[in-house]
Amino acid sequence: MLTNLVLGLGTIMVCLFLQLTVLIWVFRFYRRRNQRLKSPSIWSGIASMQAVMMLLLAGNIMQIAVWAELYVFLGEFQDFEKAFYHSSVNFATLGYGDVVMSAKHKLLGPLEAVNGALMIGVSTGALMAAFQDASKRAIQSARGS
Repeated sequence: MLTNLVLGLGTIMVCLFLQLTVLIWVFRFYRRRNQRLKSPSIWSGIASMQAVMMLLLAGNIMQIAVWAELYVFLGEFQDFEKAFYHSSVNFATLGYGDVVMSAKHKLLGPLEAVNGALMIGVSTGALMAAFQDASKRAIQSARGS
């Protein structure tokens, strides 16, 4: 159990690093994009939100891949595709149960689910912050401020 906790918490730290790196990229992208806009509109705000969402989603997919690689490394799955599917189910906290790990490493599933819930929450917070900013900019631009 201790080994799984160490592996799981270590993987969570790697995922947190990835998430923070992606957040920095996203905020820089968003800031640069908005600095180039002369008069923000609702459509430019929607385009910004789509880009932000896709970048954040890419970050979450990278984290799913990290967990999948761990499962392959531990010998839980022979192929990456099955490990990635299992990891996706865990990360999204779906818990289908159609593909399961051995009893030896089953604690990693709930740890990944906690990681996924936290990281999806961080992504949601970042997306909402960008949405609020884009909405404010569009309203100010429409008013001529």
